[in-house]
Amino acid sequence: MIRIDSRNWVDETLIEESFVRASGPGGQNVNKVSSAVQLRFNMAQARGLGEAVRERLAVLAGRRLTREGWIVIVAQRFRTQERNRADALERLLELVRKAAEKPVPRVATRPTFSSKLRRLDSKKARSSAKTLRGKPEADD
Repeated sequence: MIRIDSRNWVDETLIEESFVRASGPGGQNVNKVSSAVQLRFNMAQARGLGEAVRERLAVLAGRRLTREGWIVIVAQRFRTQERNRADALERLLELVRKAAEKPVPRVATRPTFSSKLRRLDSKKARSSAKTLRGKPEADD
């Protein structure tokens, strides 16, 4: 069990890791060693996360979320399997931490009287500048 905050936690049994060959750094070992990590987290069965957290996590996961409710994270930044495993787990936990934060509700505000006046003055100035660019009126 990995604690996220006082109410939310991630069950380690819902995390699966598989190792694949990585593209990128690795030198001569790049074609021999499976150093990239594909971490899969079963979000649909995560009892340690509240419903609201799961909904926010689904939005934050984006394309990494499968139809079955699995979040897939691929880590291949480093040359070693151990560092890629730690990187993938940290990225998953960071995603869950971000989802666990309650969003601050937006409070609608009204523009001040002086800001309305400034906006109208700038519109008048812009209008007069454009009017002055026109052809002069013909005098009869």
